[in-house]
Amino acid sequence: MEGRGRRVRRLPQQAAGRGPPGGGAPDAVRAGPAHAVNRRGPIEIDGRVAVVTGGGSGIGRALAEGLAQQGARVVIADVDEPGMAATVEAIEKRGGRALAAPTDVADAAQVQALADRAWQAFGGAHILCNNAGVALWGGLESATLEDWRWVLGVNLWGVIHGVHAFVPRMIAQGQGGHVLNTASMAGLIASQGLGVYNTSKYAVVGLSETLAKDLRPHGIGVSVLCPMGVATRIRDSERGRPAHLRTAAASRPEPVELIGRTLSPESVAAMAIDAIRDNRLYVITHEEGLEPLRRRFQRLEQAILSKKT
Repeated sequence: MEGRGRRVRRLPQQAAGRGPPGGGAPDAVRAGPAHAVNRRGPIEIDGRVAVVTGGGSGIGRALAEGLAQQGARVVIADVDEPGMAATVEAIEKRGGRALAAPTDVADAAQVQALADRAWQAFGGAHILCNNAGVALWGGLESATLEDWRWVLGVNLWGVIHGVHAFVPRMIAQGQGGHVLNTASMAGLIASQGLGVYNTSKYAVVGLSETLAKDLRPHGIGVSVLCPMGVATRIRDSERGRPAHLRTAAASRPEPVELIGRTLSPESVAAMAIDAIRDNRLYVITHEEGLEPLRRRFQRLEQAILSKKT
């Protein structure tokens, strides 16, 4: 680190009123011009600390590996412990630094513990990727309350818990940073048969748009990732569903309205990392989403122009 001619200092442990548990000494965090507060241009990923939820597979794993390849130290959170271990191993084989932190993002206390772990191990966090997510097929008329609690618990409350646990500390660091929230094209266009999922992702888009405005004075950027079809295991989300939120198995045909091309997690993660670096709010991965978006806004425009005065 010193060999690159950059000054090294340690983050204050009292950031946001919370130091590392047990008084453990954090790793040094690189400071310099790229870490200046209110910087609205590109940010440097090298030397930063990134936290990625859902990092055991799919987009989350690709995000973790991609950020590590660009010099970030990465904290990987997931309920899939073997998946996390595989991600850590892949990063370390390439000379990167990573650690696994088993976390259910639907549990606020576990996400607070995740933040504690990041501060204890690496002295802070600069890039937060709220990526963990689950999917549920089926019409709203057949959705159970357990379905709602499960999907919103991970997809929406997981993001809320991440923002609540990390953002105040990131502000207190005074080093800027970035928050990436994974939503979906289903958060911009409603698809039949995805009502519970649509609801969670629309909320994440709205949260992200507002958060971007709220965090601008603090030099913290926000991006919202809205992919369509990606080659991940999200179609097998039931494997991680908590027992107390399980329901009787039912036939749930998968909707096809918004699937489009299937991209690799690596290509989607690369787009997201570019957006983090360049501080772009929207990450739209599929050109197939353009026409449905146009139709939606045309209908909105017609509704405004055709209203009776």
